[in-house]
Amino acid sequence: MEPIQLTTAVMTIVNASRIIVQFMQNQRLKNQARRRQQHGDEDMNTDFSKATVSSNLEIMVLLGQAHAVERRFWARETSTEWWDHIVLQVWDDSQWLRNFRMRKGTFMELYDLLSPALKHKNTKMRAALTDHKRVAIALWKLGIPDSYRSVGNQFGVGKSTVGVAVMQVANVIIELLLSKVVTLGNVQVILDGFAAMGFPNCGGAIDGTHIPILGPDHQGSQYINRKGYFSVVLQTLVDHKGHFTNINVG
Repeated sequence: MEPIQLTTAVMTIVNASRIIVQFMQNQRLKNQARRRQQHGDEDMNTDFSKATVSSNLEIMVLLGQAHAVERRFWARETSTEWWDHIVLQVWDDSQWLRNFRMRKGTFMELYDLLSPALKHKNTKMRAALTDHKRVAIALWKLGIPDSYRSVGNQFGVGKSTVGVAVMQVANVIIELLLSKVVTLGNVQVILDGFAAMGFPNCGGAIDGTHIPILGPDHQGSQYINRKGYFSVVLQTLVDHKGHFTNINVG
């Protein structure tokens, strides 16, 4: 710590101690004045009022000095080299597809659709997480069964930031894209499409899958599937082109 900062810190402690002592003295004088006032000693009450005003002014001055201490913020050092220079600049479509479950072009299209609702402002402590990285963190966590801490280390952010990013992106997807991507469509076109594939009078293909979850603290037995692990069931309905027309989770 620099000498000036050390001196400032010591003076702050001294000033704070004086404030506490002065406050205790004021309380003692106040109690004495209350007792004497009960016996009709008005002079003492007047003296106490003057002393209180004087001491209050002194306390205000001391508080002003105490608040003058320079505040500093700190954060753990993290690295974003992997995301900035490897993923964005080196990875090809096969690596994107293998890790993010979509090609880079699809990722950019998704980002363009979600970015208007993901804008964040910088603070005095640090710059806001970029929208590209926010979407990438959410897709990585949703596509790979990894811990928040591991994902945070991968992208150079804290694990709490990962949790917030996942929830924000998921909520924006539900708000902006769910009604556009998951639609019933034209029933007759779907029927004709399945008939051309050899499935007449078919309005959709339905299937389900188990999504592994951590066992909840209460009513955990309701989430154990027939294979013996905790999960929720995702049921989907698609048309003849494989587009989602209905989903049901949980």
